[in-house]
Amino acid sequence: MTESYRRSGDEMPQDRPYAYGNDYGHPYGHEAAQGAPGGGERAFPPPPPYAPEPRRRARRPIALIAAVALASGLIGGGSAALIAGATTQSAQSGPSTPLVNAGKTSGSGVSGVAKAVSPAIVEIKARTGSGESTGSGVVVTSSGEIVTNNHVVAGARTVTVTFSDGSRKTAEVVGTDPGKDLALIKVRGAKGLTAASLGDSDKISVGDQVVAIGSPEGLTGSVTSGIVSALNRDVTVPKEQGQGQDQGQGGPDDGGGWPFEFGGNQYNGDTGSSKTSYKAIQTDASLNPGNSGGALINMQGQIVGINSAMYSPSSASSSSAGSIGLGFAIPINTVKADLDALRDGGSGGSNSGV
Repeated sequence: MTESYRRSGDEMPQDRPYAYGNDYGHPYGHEAAQGAPGGGERAFPPPPPYAPEPRRRARRPIALIAAVALASGLIGGGSAALIAGATTQSAQSGPSTPLVNAGKTSGSGVSGVAKAVSPAIVEIKARTGSGESTGSGVVVTSSGEIVTNNHVVAGARTVTVTFSDGSRKTAEVVGTDPGKDLALIKVRGAKGLTAASLGDSDKISVGDQVVAIGSPEGLTGSVTSGIVSALNRDVTVPKEQGQGQDQGQGGPDDGGGWPFEFGGNQYNGDTGSSKTSYKAIQTDASLNPGNSGGALINMQGQIVGINSAMYSPSSASSSSAGSIGLGFAIPINTVKADLDALRDGGSGGSNSGV
């Protein structure tokens, strides 16, 4: 019977690989197969002196690579989820409407709104039999239609429009609505003008930031900013011409601005016996004489109101001279509802003055 263990002192050759064979390369059992003693039994090779150790070093890198790959997948998946979440949140929290409507825009905030909308805001000088009225207007069509206040152009014989680039054009009064203190004028022979975008005044809220652009004291294209202070204020203004008409250089009697009533009090002089009331947007954006007919604008560059009344100190030498943050604007939805009627002459009839 063949021994199945290695005797003490029997050494395997150390200069050749572990293999089942003798010193001459023949496999063990070859002699038995050739009739060697004990040839009746087939000899089996003894087991190797020790089993070769598994190549653990080869497995460790594989295991390490697998672990790293798994961790990378988990981290990568988490990062992807985080980035996707941030992207979605950013997209949802961004502004829904960009600056629009008035030429090429750049920048953001008040400066962006001003650059976008200023080309659509004009200065208006209306000469009447008693003097000259200075106010502002908003271009609503590229063909030259401009919305302003009735009290800016009422009774005008000639109307001159100055654009933001300094150019001047003659305009005529198309229609007026003294009950809403609105008027529509049209620049003669105009085409390709930059028109403003009219927003939705029903969507504004108290506290919303707004920008006012107009020509206070004849300073064309002046920009101020503030917030919506209140909505649906009952403001009363005169319907007749001749009261507070000089919007650029106020006299000592009328306080320098268009007279109006609010909360039972009169501002800037007597409103007279013929008057009208409307629901107004109150703003603390700085308004001064000459802003009448100009634009109140939201931060998307859309017109939400036509500035119509503001408090002015009784004299320029007063310590309280200047805007005190009490201004009112006609909601733009009121203007849009009245445009077709104004194109047909308005409730006040045609005042072309030509």
